[in-house]
Amino acid sequence: MRKKMLCTFLAAMMAATTFAGCGNDAGKDAKSATSAKSSASEDSKEKDVEKPDKIKLMIDGTVFTKENAQDKFVERFEELSGIKLELTQPDHDAYHDVLGQTFASGPDNWPDVVLLDPTYYSGYAKEGALWDMTDAWENSELKASGRINNEDLIKNLYIDGKLYGFANGRGNGCVTYVKQKWLGNCNLDVPTTYDEYINMLKAFTEGDPDGNGVDGDTYGVSSARLIGEEIPFVNYLPEFYQGAYPSFYQKDDGTWVDGFTEDSMKEAIGRLRDAYQAGYIDKESLTNGTNDCRNKFYEDKFGVFTYWAGTWATNLKVNLAANNRDDKLVALPPIKEVGKYLERRPPVFAITAACKNPEGVFKYFIESMLDGGDMQVLWTYGVEGTHWSTKAETVCGNTYEEGQFHMLESLEKPGTQWTKNNIDPMLSISDFKEKDPGAEQIAPEARDAQQLFNDNSTLAPNFVSTDEMSQYNGDLTTLKNTIIANVVTQGANIDDEYARFEKEGGTDWSKQIVDSLNKMEKK
Repeated sequence: MRKKMLCTFLAAMMAATTFAGCGNDAGKDAKSATSAKSSASEDSKEKDVEKPDKIKLMIDGTVFTKENAQDKFVERFEELSGIKLELTQPDHDAYHDVLGQTFASGPDNWPDVVLLDPTYYSGYAKEGALWDMTDAWENSELKASGRINNEDLIKNLYIDGKLYGFANGRGNGCVTYVKQKWLGNCNLDVPTTYDEYINMLKAFTEGDPDGNGVDGDTYGVSSARLIGEEIPFVNYLPEFYQGAYPSFYQKDDGTWVDGFTEDSMKEAIGRLRDAYQAGYIDKESLTNGTNDCRNKFYEDKFGVFTYWAGTWATNLKVNLAANNRDDKLVALPPIKEVGKYLERRPPVFAITAACKNPEGVFKYFIESMLDGGDMQVLWTYGVEGTHWSTKAETVCGNTYEEGQFHMLESLEKPGTQWTKNNIDPMLSISDFKEKDPGAEQIAPEARDAQQLFNDNSTLAPNFVSTDEMSQYNGDLTTLKNTIIANVVTQGANIDDEYARFEKEGGTDWSKQIVDSLNKMEKK
């Protein structure tokens, strides 16, 4: 549905404006404007880049909201940069709908900078709605600084040799957490293979892992849906998918395939079915939300939970303790058959083709957020005295000495402390010039889980939009999910369900999308 929406908005944008006659610098053909401005960036190498007076930014809830002292964030940004920041922040869940409507309304209404989910990035770039920042990045002080610790991530954002968006951090992903007490109660070691993993689920389901004296009143694992709604789809149950992928991906030889039609996917569905029918998987996993899973985990209903690395390792620990449960968790390296956890592709900051001074916006906005100093502190931790402090004080029961960096109590969720602003310090692609001021306040379990993920992950397949993808993928995905649900929860025959996949148009839709992707690659 979201892919269809993108196509509709882009089509409306093109029909309404034809990228022409818009009465301002962006009123010319957007692709020509993009090209011209990219060429202009060549000249910027030989002269100072003009600082913008004002930058219009559209952002989602990953930057402090109004309830979370957004005014203080904007005030500090303007103090550090000397640039007025005009910030538009739609409701987080409706963000891309509002963004699409904004683009469709014509370049006169476009902001200078937008934050884009990777699902939408290539579509907007290919329609000429984004400025080509290739030269600006390649010749930037930031790239030359030596502080970038993950240039491969930026390289993965190139589309047909051009860069249209910039990520200030990794996308992150999920690791599998296991309750250490449950392993001990069942006399189990940390699993390293699928057989050991299944044996653990069996023990957690049929034995007494929580030690309450009752066998069989728990189960092994729960997840938010049997298959995720967003890329990378399989991140909540990786041990069952084992590299199988239910959507489109590009093979090493450059050709595109639909992973759902491969034997590896049938094998994955079979593993899910067997575990579900045995009772090892939460029977409500088909409809669970992430909050449902977390609450069940805190209530000791199950013992294995694949969830986000980093800060969530601490959140899980804290909430288990708050529910009077043992809070010790083991973050598992991926089992042998999984090999690597999948990393979500990160959102990107993109400069629109309507921006009148894109070189200045790149230098004084995008580059500056990773300046290794005060601006990077702002984008990472927020504002001193509002979001963080170094004063001697007690915050949420934690006591700090004078000069000790710590986060303050959340305005939105009293009783808890802030963790970060837009940039997660454990995911940032740029190091601080000196020491990260907040490094010591990151909980060891969060840092360890994040490092484990960073060392054992690979980027999820990229999403590329075509007309056929927009036309068919919504219905195709619904059919795929129905087949997975029928096999896993109802015990339906896999071959029969795949025959239905062909009969109901899935095979044809899939082929048309694959053909369009491969045709695009040959251009």
